[in-house]
Amino acid sequence: MVAPREAVTTVTFIDNYCAVYRDLFVDVRSFEAFKFLHLGLISEIPRKSLPAIAKAVGLANDQVLHHCLSASPWSVVALQQRRLSLVLQQLKGQSITLVIDETGDRKKGKTTDYVDRQYIGNLGKIDNGIVSVNAYGITGQFTFPLLFKVFKPKQRLKEDDVYQTKLQLAQTIIEELVEFGFKIELVLADSLYGESHPFVELLDRLNLPWIVAIRSNHGVWMSEDEEPVNSDWQRFERTFSTGKTEERYIQETIFGRRLKWRYWTLTNDPVTLPKNSTWQVMSHLQGQQDHANQIGNLYGLRTWIEYGFKQCKDQLGWADYRVTHYAQIERWWEIVSSAYLMVSLQFWGLGNERPAVLDEGQLDLLTRFRQHRYWNEPQGWKRRLNNVQLLIQPFLYFCSIKSWLAVFDIPDLGHGFMSLIDQINQFPGWLPHLAPQRFSSA
Repeated sequence: MVAPREAVTTVTFIDNYCAVYRDLFVDVRSFEAFKFLHLGLISEIPRKSLPAIAKAVGLANDQVLHHCLSASPWSVVALQQRRLSLVLQQLKGQSITLVIDETGDRKKGKTTDYVDRQYIGNLGKIDNGIVSVNAYGITGQFTFPLLFKVFKPKQRLKEDDVYQTKLQLAQTIIEELVEFGFKIELVLADSLYGESHPFVELLDRLNLPWIVAIRSNHGVWMSEDEEPVNSDWQRFERTFSTGKTEERYIQETIFGRRLKWRYWTLTNDPVTLPKNSTWQVMSHLQGQQDHANQIGNLYGLRTWIEYGFKQCKDQLGWADYRVTHYAQIERWWEIVSSAYLMVSLQFWGLGNERPAVLDEGQLDLLTRFRQHRYWNEPQGWKRRLNNVQLLIQPFLYFCSIKSWLAVFDIPDLGHGFMSLIDQINQFPGWLPHLAPQRFSSA
């Protein structure tokens, strides 16, 4: 019996990350495509189409990439569960802040599954597109995508589909994450979810503290002899992930008497209450005393994460797929989520922990990396992406000139590139604490 060949190597930190998923692929070509997709998605290609990725990573064509998305027998559920297991492993028992949001992307026509005229949050209007409900997590400087579920409009349902509202999809996501083992210390969501009693009641039933946006005309039942009362405006410092602070104001509205669900207005100007920087929120923070300061800073995380994830997913090509069947789109979205996690895990595991390199030689190499004029200290996801893009540049540049080296024999140029690539490949990047076979999969 002939032993299967080893997968071709790319860049070491990508190979080490992807190795955790190797047993989920029955054939080596699909696993290689999986690695090439990670390499292409984090590259600086402006549009992450399969032909563009294939060209960038040195493939003759995009057939192997397309086969990985369309015909290869790997399970997106198993890959997703493996990715969530990696997140749990990295958290080491820490709790997370969970953000529930929806992502909509404009798509032409109706040949793509579940594309329809519907509200696209990214555009702020009704348009032709596809929408998914997404869950993101954050703890310290560690941000990561968790689960996504596509919204299936009633008029686009397939024979075996069951219609679920976005609220029902969000509730299912939260229940699945709790069952999977995530410890959630806070849930943040916008007014679509804040105006849903079943949604917030589910959070209370699961004993999950929450802060959700509500509409300005939100109603609360009061007895006839009660009236709403507003507290004085309280100034607080809104602290951003970069350490920057801004002056903000918060006011509580008490509807007759203070209830278990409390109501607040956040703004940067308590006199004019500008529409684009004033929010009404409702909260249920168990055991918290200084609500005003906590509400102001905690709810601000939602806007930061929502905006940040939208930008990051755009950079990774979330909407750049050119397939029409949802089974393929789902695979694309899962690989994008995996690529996002791969970037998050590089250099620092959580917050400001020591980089995941152990010996002095690797630490010296990281010191050399920092001498690059465009290197950033990785205090956020975009800075980490910048750094991994620098690390893959020599490999991608060499892929782009190999055809010319076949025309013009310049051995020193090829040897120079290989020497640089070998130097960078001494850096292992993030390494799992457990061997791949120790992870559970579907």
